[in-house]
Amino acid sequence: MTDPGELRASDAEREAVVEQLRVASVEGRLTLAELTDRTEAAYTATTHAELALLTQDLPAGSSPAPAAFPAAPGEGRKRRWFVGIMGDAKRRGTWRIDQELGAVAVMGDVLIDLREAEVRTDVVDITAVSVMGDVKIIVPDGVNVDLDGVAVMGDKRVDVLEAAPGMNVPVIRVRAYVVMGDVKVIGDSQAQPLQRGFAAWREHWRKLHGDDWRDTRRQLREGWRESREQLRDERRQLRRGY
Repeated sequence: MTDPGELRASDAEREAVVEQLRVASVEGRLTLAELTDRTEAAYTATTHAELALLTQDLPAGSSPAPAAFPAAPGEGRKRRWFVGIMGDAKRRGTWRIDQELGAVAVMGDVLIDLREAEVRTDVVDITAVSVMGDVKIIVPDGVNVDLDGVAVMGDKRVDVLEAAPGMNVPVIRVRAYVVMGDVKVIGDSQAQPLQRGFAAWREHWRKLHGDDWRDTRRQLREGWRESREQLRDERRQLRRGY
């Protein structure tokens, strides 16, 4: 008789686990890095046992995530600001995000590390302003980053191994306004390594898959990154043509 845990997982079952992980994150049970890693693992899982491993330390059948409280009329949406004026402002480690964020660097530096944050919203919304300064935002590889805005004699860029299209992963939305400065969104692979707090289930996952899952994950990410770089090169060539 086939072990129930070895039954093949369906797409619907994977999506259900991803939703359970998202709800757990909004409830404060997972950091952004944990959510991202487990979401990626859910999409690459092949059996029920592998999916169960990802949620074994979470409540079963979590209720839908509560909606955010609307702002009172005329009150507007609150934003938490990090400001570095001719100095440094840093936020890293364990902290809670339940509102929009703002970063202002004027001849100074602002560092915002989201990896260990408990994100209580579906989207992390950040407004970054740099005037002869540097704003650096560190995120887990595997999230989707939406960066827009204006750069005048400066630079705004993303260096993140983003998720493959179609994955329901966390979204980091950044609006950058740059004058002779820099706004950078970098992934875990480009920053100082972070010690994950869920080494036990990761080790169990490795035992189930061996090293093959690492190779597959690396190949998927490298392929997606090469496609992104090729698209960027084509865009540059089109701009030069104009």
